[in-house]
Amino acid sequence: MGSAELAASPPAVASQRARGARTSAIPLLRAARPKQWTKNLLVLAAPMAAGVLDDVGDLERIALAIAVFCMLSSATYLINDVRDREQDRHHPVKRRRPIAAGALQPRTALAAAGVLVIAAFALAMAVHWQLALVGACYLALTTTYSLWWRRVIGLDILTIAAGFVLRAAAGGAAVHVGLSRWFLLVTSCGAIFVVAAKRYGELREERPSAPSRHSLGRYSARTLQAILALAAAGAISAYILWTTTRHLQGPWYALTIVPVVLWLGRYAGLVAAGGGETPEELILGDRLLLVVTLAWTLLFVSALYVGR
Repeated sequence: MGSAELAASPPAVASQRARGARTSAIPLLRAARPKQWTKNLLVLAAPMAAGVLDDVGDLERIALAIAVFCMLSSATYLINDVRDREQDRHHPVKRRRPIAAGALQPRTALAAAGVLVIAAFALAMAVHWQLALVGACYLALTTTYSLWWRRVIGLDILTIAAGFVLRAAAGGAAVHVGLSRWFLLVTSCGAIFVVAAKRYGELREERPSAPSRHSLGRYSARTLQAILALAAAGAISAYILWTTTRHLQGPWYALTIVPVVLWLGRYAGLVAAGGGETPEELILGDRLLLVVTLAWTLLFVSALYVGR
């Protein structure tokens, strides 16, 4: 009887471990925040502006670059959630995050983050060393943000915005496309606009029972509204100036200005109505924003390939 129990024990232990692995896989995936991978579509921006999306080899490199940034961003989310788990437990929404809720152990999360970082840099080096360099800059930026910059008013917004710009730069690095000053200016202003809107949404939703994060308590609604207005004006002005540098026939580039203005105006209206705290949910959840985005994409593709 005893020997039979011992003989049956290893399979039982293996079965328990398998169940445990499956149980932790779902919280791990949730903690990686796949919904926020949509931000990494910014990698498409530079190759699209350069008109190289019709090259199969470039498309493969772009897809790999997006995968690299999905892994790097998920790694930073895991590290940040481990670091902030005590604060998150006091937040009405963030307390449901797997690490704060106790569904995912910090040790498991950190191990997964390490694996993601190693895999991301291995994949980036397989594409091009410049992509690995941009990835390293992104990882350094997000790490220092978590440690220092999120507590400094102004720099917290600029740091997050720089993360968006690095995503756009990654696309250029993957397919060897240079980034013009107008492209960088449009991307930077657009990123500041979205991040300032996020801060504005957080400020409106702040509750006394939830400890204030970053430098949020030092911002006022009026200050963030001013940043939103300046960033939107900068993005529109730079975009208009950029379209004038495109020496192609036809009205297509000029027509793309309309959906850009409509998109920024609609987004600002949704932020004023109480949105903006979660940009990915706001964008994906609003039909008009999606329609305007599609219209811009169709017009821009027409400018690239029809207007030649």
